[in-house]
Amino acid sequence: MTIDLPEYPFPQPTALEPPAEWAELRAKCPVAEVRLASGDQALVLTRYQDVRQVLSDPRFSRLLNADDAARVTANESGGVFGSEQAERTPVGEGHQRWRRLVGRYFTAKRMAAMQPRIQAMAEQLLDEMVAGGAPADLVSAYGFPLPVWVICDLLGVPDSDRVKFAYWSDHMLSLTRYRQDEINAAQLEFGEYIWAHIDAKRAEPGDDLISDLIVVADAEDGQLSQMELIGTAQGLLVAGHETTANMIGKMTAMLLADRDRWEQLLAEPALVRSAVEEALRFDANPGFGMPRYLTEEIEVSGTKLPPGTTVISSMAAANRDEEAFDNAGDMDLRRTPNPHLAFGAGPHSCIGQALARTELQTALNVLLNRLPGLRLDGSPEELPRREGLIIGGLERLMVRW
Repeated sequence: MTIDLPEYPFPQPTALEPPAEWAELRAKCPVAEVRLASGDQALVLTRYQDVRQVLSDPRFSRLLNADDAARVTANESGGVFGSEQAERTPVGEGHQRWRRLVGRYFTAKRMAAMQPRIQAMAEQLLDEMVAGGAPADLVSAYGFPLPVWVICDLLGVPDSDRVKFAYWSDHMLSLTRYRQDEINAAQLEFGEYIWAHIDAKRAEPGDDLISDLIVVADAEDGQLSQMELIGTAQGLLVAGHETTANMIGKMTAMLLADRDRWEQLLAEPALVRSAVEEALRFDANPGFGMPRYLTEEIEVSGTKLPPGTTVISSMAAANRDEEAFDNAGDMDLRRTPNPHLAFGAGPHSCIGQALARTELQTALNVLLNRLPGLRLDGSPEELPRREGLIIGGLERLMVRW
């Protein structure tokens, strides 16, 4: 018997407006049955406390199945910011070991030390964009290349290959944009590229994360296998640029869509930090959400969910929950505290969130300092969305200054 279920992800009225279903489901049906693009059924959670409960529960696997792992779990921030793409190989105790090994390279202290380099990259990209004249596409000129440059620098990968990364990334994060055989071919190409890169770094190590992890993988204690090393490099390249690149464009669009927000930041640059956090919370187009496979029964919002159920936690819907945030439908650049779920929660929260925050704050500061007169070239309602991918974003963001 065919069950008539709403299709998920839900459509947006415009690129900067949330789906109407979020508020409706939070109010009336916080545990909702939906149909995925694959035709499978799942449950979607939209309330803040429910999403935090499930994401924080270490009993539940992040994988739907082995085939889905590479594509469905990249959106750790809404993403976000994607450490689960890098974590898809180790599970259980292996996952905690993996986080201890890799997490030390993504501390707030290390990211703060990288900030001057990130700022220099941002300045150079804006120089090139301004030299090209207005209008310009902020996504392709600034939002996309900045995090690619940063993650390539961190991993010791040539950023001249960023067009390839975009191609592989889009395929690995596809919901409906590509056929399965195209996705498989792209994954194979990407795996071969990473394998060759690791072999090259093993022969000639550099001052980068992959060279350091090769030492761990080649040690006799077996803390990191070759496949975990490949999965880590592959996942960090995808997750380390895709979600942040999308967020730079969306954050800028949110701030320019209401000129008072941009002027507020020009008048009070100290608000940049809280403005970035609020943009992460307020994001209306974050993508898929985080899937969890229930291995035992759990009760959520008074509903008992049986083992074998796939649950998708919509962090973006939860971030608009009026029970968790005062005036949740307003973008308040002064909001603090701001316990949003853009980076997830619990044992699989985004391992790269310190890097993402550093990139976003730096990208915004440089824009404010260099282009105070920045404005949209067109109306916010006409901004084109990226379609058919797990991670939501803007196809273009045309601006003038």
